[in-house]
Amino acid sequence: MSLLKVENLHHAFGENVLFNGINFDLFEREKMGLVGLNGSGKSTLLKILTDELIHEDGIIQWRPNLSVGYLDQYRELNAGLSIREYLQTAFAKLYALEGKYNEINKILETSADMKKIQQAATCQEELINSGFYELDNHIDRVAAGLGINSLGMDKDVAKLSGGQRAKVILGKLLLESPSVLIMDEPTNFLDKAHIEWLSRFLQEFKGAFIIVSHHYDFLDGITNCICEIEFQNMIKYKGNLTAYLNSKDMRRQQYIKNYTVQKKWIEKTENYIARNKARASTATLARSRQKMLARVDRLPPPRDNVKPNFSFKCDWMGNGYVLEVNELEIGYDKALLPRLNFKLAWGAKMAVTGFNGIGKTSLVRTLLGEIPALFGKHGFHERVKIGYFQQEYAWDNDNLTSYDYISGLFPEMNQREVRGALARVGIVGKHLLRPLSSLSGGEQAKVRLCRLTLTSNNLLVLDEPTNHLDTAAKEVLHKALLEYSGSVILISHEKSFSTGLADTFLDIEELI
Repeated sequence: MSLLKVENLHHAFGENVLFNGINFDLFEREKMGLVGLNGSGKSTLLKILTDELIHEDGIIQWRPNLSVGYLDQYRELNAGLSIREYLQTAFAKLYALEGKYNEINKILETSADMKKIQQAATCQEELINSGFYELDNHIDRVAAGLGINSLGMDKDVAKLSGGQRAKVILGKLLLESPSVLIMDEPTNFLDKAHIEWLSRFLQEFKGAFIIVSHHYDFLDGITNCICEIEFQNMIKYKGNLTAYLNSKDMRRQQYIKNYTVQKKWIEKTENYIARNKARASTATLARSRQKMLARVDRLPPPRDNVKPNFSFKCDWMGNGYVLEVNELEIGYDKALLPRLNFKLAWGAKMAVTGFNGIGKTSLVRTLLGEIPALFGKHGFHERVKIGYFQQEYAWDNDNLTSYDYISGLFPEMNQREVRGALARVGIVGKHLLRPLSSLSGGEQAKVRLCRLTLTSNNLLVLDEPTNHLDTAAKEVLHKALLEYSGSVILISHEKSFSTGLADTFLDIEELI
């Protein structure tokens, strides 16, 4: 019996059909990667499986009494809890049992009740067998693996940034060790070392999981099956991501071959019918072939997915430096880093690197004036024009459609121009008229990138622009930034994205 059975699943947002009869099973020890282009419905499917979203039709059947853990990176955390205390909530039942054990022992200090003695012995045995007395070590190992310990285990969870909060929530989920893990983009806020640790953890994980990730090297190393959502349907492939890509290519080539053969046969048959249906001697045979043709299940033509086409305009370029930083000290109550000194030349592309939480985003926000500097100074050239892509972004009105958003920012553009601009970044059809809040993370990123393509800048500041983007979109964005003649400051946890793009690196880890 499978852990999960999905039968004939249908779901749509208004007239936009996401799933049209999806069927699949998740079996024990199955490590499933869920892939598909931005907007294909991957995150929506996870929300349906975890009852966060009600589907329109179909059957979703989990095995009874199965523990399912879902990674919700945006969950609010209660103020007053330290990181360690929050991670300990993964073992709430065991800590409650310890409390009961302590209460019984307190009673036994003044009583020799045999029933209480037996209860205490039972509690202690259960605590020992469950590994309760090793929990602190277990928590510390997971915290170190994900880089949570560097945040300070006594830090109030309410004071964490979005990326830090996501790491802590992930840590708690892994500590809970449910029978099935369901995770949407778990690597978004992890650097290379922590992604490698998570990869080893999932390779050794005894349960099953379903993971959405656009980090393909990560997905390739942890999966033994791939489910692809494409054109409202799902196909399941055996093997890891590499095996899936090979199988998909072979499947597509075979489909193209079958389609071509059928098309030629249909054209030949139609020509025969047209030539012979009027002749008395051949009319009967022509009608027979016409009936045969009517019964043929015609293959639809092969479809290509919509690829985005990013292109950034560059305004006036000067000589010398676009940015100069002297003895700059960044932080909040205290300095996060040693004082910084660097320059960025016109046309240079700089990657800011370092583990998550080290202060990369704080540096960018200080340079842009969102956070006051603690010491030192920095200055942009007087004719700099900055285009900024924020890692964490909240729409002023997420009920607006992508069309409304772009047309509101650029009122001089007519309807055709707005639709064309969004189409170039891959937002087409009914997605144009869906509320921004209902778009996938990748689609929302494309709308924000669309805004940058419509403005003339000479410095792009990009903080994790590839989060949520599918592989095709990443490749196009990488090419567009290579061709951009202006300056770039890039933060990206994907080394493969910054490699070959940046001509200078600011490695913050080397400074501490």
